[in-house]
Amino acid sequence: MTMTRKIDTLVAALICMLFLSAPWVLPLFVSSFWIDITAEILIWSLFAASVNLLFGYVGLLSFGQALYFGFGMYGVAIGISRFDLGFWPALAVGILAAVLIAVVTGALAVRLTWHYFAIITVVFSLIFYFLALTSKPITGGDDGMGFSLPPVFSFGEFEVSLTNQTVQYFFILAVVALCFFLKHRLLKSPLGRALIAVRENDVRAELIGLNVYLLRLTAFVFAGFLAGTAGALFAFFGRYASASYIFYHVSGEGVVWTIVGGAGTLLGPVFGTGLLIILREQLSLYWEHYLLPVGVIVILTAIFAPNGLVGIYRAILNRLFGAPDADTSTDENLAPDVPTARGED
Repeated sequence: MTMTRKIDTLVAALICMLFLSAPWVLPLFVSSFWIDITAEILIWSLFAASVNLLFGYVGLLSFGQALYFGFGMYGVAIGISRFDLGFWPALAVGILAAVLIAVVTGALAVRLTWHYFAIITVVFSLIFYFLALTSKPITGGDDGMGFSLPPVFSFGEFEVSLTNQTVQYFFILAVVALCFFLKHRLLKSPLGRALIAVRENDVRAELIGLNVYLLRLTAFVFAGFLAGTAGALFAFFGRYASASYIFYHVSGEGVVWTIVGGAGTLLGPVFGTGLLIILREQLSLYWEHYLLPVGVIVILTAIFAPNGLVGIYRAILNRLFGAPDADTSTDENLAPDVPTARGED
């Protein structure tokens, strides 16, 4: 095992320990409010991971992931408030709704590439955003709709509910960790390698027998699953669903978090989301224009560190310990595997 691989393993272990110990460690230094902020970072990291799957590994820049996030939210909220579903059925409805709409929209969207793909994803998001606004009896429109949390598990008088902050945090952590594990296994599989081949050069991928359309659609639907799961978790987290979360600016934030963290890496979205949300929370206490320095950070990252925070980390390790071996330099948790020039010989 090379030194860089050892350091990667140590950093990944420290990140896991940080998230696992957060409910007990954070109150020792800051307000318990930061436990909820950490849970929110986990949810939005999962949302950014859906953007990253399409952009970093398939080469498709989507500005419509908020659509599937919103369907996940409304699936939970409508299931509980309108149909009196329990916790697990409502969660399943939210995720299934996001996956189904991803299948329908993806069947059309993945026929396009480059800016055409980005535009059609925005259009789909806007269509359903305005539908949600005008369907106020169902969705609550701009005002949104709240609901009461059903218990996660109950037996007689004993029940486990997300109203308990610690239970809520670990439930979110468990679901997000499971989704990242599934994404990791997907990317390590032959399917994941095929997606990267399509990203690098779709013409050559088709020439060697890969079904480019089906591969892109598969990635699109899986990305919808990740975004829908994030939306369902956020609905339980906030006990609320609103049409505003379907608007494309939410998708834009996911793109920003992905780029800042490092596109084409498993944990890049976690770093980008964590940094920008923490900055937002801290700066908003002192300055009402707190988004200005956040915007400056994004611009500087895009110009001087296009591989994001993970790229900076990797560059430092390479300078200290030399370039990594060929078999450890791509598709690792902390190793950038960003898109190259498409069609370049």
